[in-house]
Amino acid sequence: MSLADVLEPLQRPLFTLLDTPVSWTEVLGFGSGALCVWLVARQHLANWPVGIANNLFFVLLFTQAGLYADAGLQIVFIVLAAYGWWTWTHGGGPGSAEALPVRRTSRTEWTWLLAAGTVGTCALTLLLDRATDSTVPFWDALTTGLSLMATYGQCRKRLESWWLWIAADVVYVPLYAYKGLYLTSLLYVGFLTLCVLGLRGWSRGLAPARRPLEAAA
Repeated sequence: MSLADVLEPLQRPLFTLLDTPVSWTEVLGFGSGALCVWLVARQHLANWPVGIANNLFFVLLFTQAGLYADAGLQIVFIVLAAYGWWTWTHGGGPGSAEALPVRRTSRTEWTWLLAAGTVGTCALTLLLDRATDSTVPFWDALTTGLSLMATYGQCRKRLESWWLWIAADVVYVPLYAYKGLYLTSLLYVGFLTLCVLGLRGWSRGLAPARRPLEAAA
């Protein structure tokens, strides 16, 4: 039995939405994605294994839809998830048993993140335009760049990672609808709401870290 035979049941239509068939892959991606973001907002460690499952479902879904950068991005997400899982449990340092605290993104981090995001988006746009049949090379590349920046921030528990996710989701919603992935587009509308809740929750997590410094001043 080949891998294609194993995956074929996941690609079968489960129901039709707006005259477009919705596969098991998209439904499972919807459910695992929503659960993952909710767990991240609550700073729950289980977000990482759930997120890895979500990435695997989306590899299949995006490859079928011709969103090649987003499909490849899921592989990178799996690697980053392993890194994030480790940093959340070890506080980002070897031998540390403390949980990683929420912090703001430093000016240095912003500088290299923005530089890497810009260069990566431009390079990926050219690659997708010249080497694939993608009909949305720039938007596929832009969301990839934003998502990678946001995921790094999530791994390090940087508060501003939520703003990067919000920016990516604003583009993802119409992009997926354009590609006929209506359920996934709806999922990302939900992601926007969860991102706002996550931003509020993580912002409150900053307050205890600030008070001792303010008292000392």
